Amino acid sequence: MDENRRKEILSQGRPGRYWPAEPMLGGWYTEEEVEAATKAIRDSMDPTTVGFGFICPEIVDFEEAFARYCGAGEAVSINGAGTGLDMAIMCLDLEPGDEVIVPAINFRAAAMAVVGQRGKVVWCEVDRRTFNMDPADVERRITPRTRAIFPVHMNGLSAPMDELLELAERHPHPKHGPLKVIGDAARAGAGGYKGTKIGAKGWMTIFSFHTMKLMTTLGEGGAITTDDAEAARRLRGIRQFGGAHDGWGTNYKLTKVQAAVGLVQLRRLDDMTAQRVQAAERRNRMLQGIPELTLPYEPEGYEHTYYLYTMLVPRRWAGEKRDRLLRVMEEEYGVGCGVYNRPVYEDSGYLRRQTAGQKLPISDELSARLFCMALHPLMTGEEQEYMAAALWAAVERIRSEG
Repeated sequence: MDENRRKEILSQGRPGRYWPAEPMLGGWYTEEEVEAATKAIRDSMDPTTVGFGFICPEIVDFEEAFARYCGAGEAVSINGAGTGLDMAIMCLDLEPGDEVIVPAINFRAAAMAVVGQRGKVVWCEVDRRTFNMDPADVERRITPRTRAIFPVHMNGLSAPMDELLELAERHPHPKHGPLKVIGDAARAGAGGYKGTKIGAKGWMTIFSFHTMKLMTTLGEGGAITTDDAEAARRLRGIRQFGGAHDGWGTNYKLTKVQAAVGLVQLRRLDDMTAQRVQAAERRNRMLQGIPELTLPYEPEGYEHTYYLYTMLVPRRWAGEKRDRLLRVMEEEYGVGCGVYNRPVYEDSGYLRRQTAGQKLPISDELSARLFCMALHPLMTGEEQEYMAAALWAAVERIRSEG
């Protein structure tokens, strides 16, 4: 995008809508979702034999379809990814002092699940280009108390699962054997890794169908994939007051109407993701050549979904200048940008107290440099061009300020 074209675009003002850094609707709906929801409601009107059911055919069909999509043995639908993270950690049966390794640059949900089951969170560093868990740093933090490795597939890109699974085998727990690798795929449904879909590797993988995510089931919902049949049986028991597992449980179920809508969203997921990837690739071309920006990275063999479009400013702009750039984008150009994510111990006082004394210099540095600019498949070409031109102009402004 040359300078004259950028000036022309900005002179016309912002086109269309204001887009927040993390848009409120990720997987958008068509009339097919509306019709599926309406049909599920109409089909539930018999009060004697139907109703909205418990684990009804719609839920079973959705779980089977989601497991096939991910290439996993089983999928257990749930009412939200936070619930799923809690359930996965419950299945570890942690004992006092047991440790779970969690990346520091992260949303707080994964660490909250560990602390909620009285486990000890051990923060690890992330890779400087992918923002995913760094296997080399993970290995340095494994102790005889380590029970699990808890990668997050960050902002749409798979974690390095093969390396993490190899570590889990090579450093078994003295009592429980190989470490469990549990993936948080809340932001990365539909992502690919070395010929597989996210959800095919690891002991369990947790997905979110929240309103912002790549597919959504009426605003909330989630699923857990696993190849461990006994773990799936236990998850279903936890979800439904103990169920067949004959242990503790409560009510964590997805609803019939959500499952009916989820089946439609799942059929459309690859197409919605392809449009998102195309939007990201177009943006890459428009921003190419800004020396101060490091654009998103996709390693060979990975398939990024670009749930968030993550960039880095140079080290000399870390902190104050990065924040100034974001203010210029928001206040002068009306373009949503945000930091996703700072180290969890910086964002949550509760988790900071739980992990007192742990500091990660690479995560601290990266969090002062990274930012995300709004991206969505439904952005028009004009909106995309305006955002790119605005970012060029804002970077030039910060550069000129010395």
